[in-house]
Amino acid sequence: MRNMIMAAAVLALGLCTRAAAQEVTLRAVSSFAEKTTYSRGFERFVERVNEAGKGVLRINYIGGPKAMPPFEVGNALKNGVVDIANVTGAFYTNLMPEADAWKLTQRPMAELRKNGGFDYMQRLYAQKLNAVFLARLVDNNPFHLYLNKKIDKPDLTGLKLRITPVYRDFFQKLGATVVQTAPGEVYTALERGVVDGYGWPITGIFDLGWHERTKYRVDPGFYSAEVSVLINKSSWDKLNDKQKALLAGAAAQGEEEAVAEFARLNAADIERQAKAGIQVITFEPAVARKFYDEAYAAGWEGVIRQSPEHGPTLEKFFAR
Repeated sequence: MRNMIMAAAVLALGLCTRAAAQEVTLRAVSSFAEKTTYSRGFERFVERVNEAGKGVLRINYIGGPKAMPPFEVGNALKNGVVDIANVTGAFYTNLMPEADAWKLTQRPMAELRKNGGFDYMQRLYAQKLNAVFLARLVDNNPFHLYLNKKIDKPDLTGLKLRITPVYRDFFQKLGATVVQTAPGEVYTALERGVVDGYGWPITGIFDLGWHERTKYRVDPGFYSAEVSVLINKSSWDKLNDKQKALLAGAAAQGEEEAVAEFARLNAADIERQAKAGIQVITFEPAVARKFYDEAYAAGWEGVIRQSPEHGPTLEKFFAR
């Protein structure tokens, strides 16, 4: 009897171990604070994977900037410190300067997946970031210039602005002095007058409290924010077909939702900013068009300067 009990225990332990071995756990991090505009799409992605992947695949979401500084996420993903990241290309241009081109896309992701642009980028992600690009979860979300000093023309001479690589070239071209900081440092910089303004999309300033320290928004918007879900390529290659399909399916659903979702969020935040007392600075139509065109010209100049090998090809895929 004792031998039978021992045999049964060993068998049960073996079955449990085998079952546990079948479920893979992936560590994930977001470069934006939890439950804010630029993490919510990713958090829905995690929930979908964990719900559909019970016993097969689980994502352990360890958090946002409190868990890992935003500008360290790219390197952590590349080296396998984390398996999955919700991150914008602006935070890892030191590793892959071509990622800055995402902001300049004037074609929908569905078109880029058909015209070869997505595949071209995917090869660069594998080579430079040891990553697989799963989906773009933030799209159709224009950037704006926000200020605490009024301007009457697109001349930023004498202004000190907080930037990320997204708008460095454009703001410098307009004469601004720029300083790069993580989002968590911007409120204090505005409060203390260290900066006169910042670049940010039309959505998200209320998540961070920046509306309390912002007087003006300059229209028109330009570029489009990009936040995407990436997976470490080595981690991806270890997954079986079912696990890959779970991730790809949840990512595709998020990408499909992004354009319509952000159209709604953009309209809501425009109204909310007006109610918060943020005034809109607009230019004459011809000046506004020049402002917009110069943004894209400066953006592509920057991408091509940083990546002369790949920048021109990306412009052909991404620009209209």
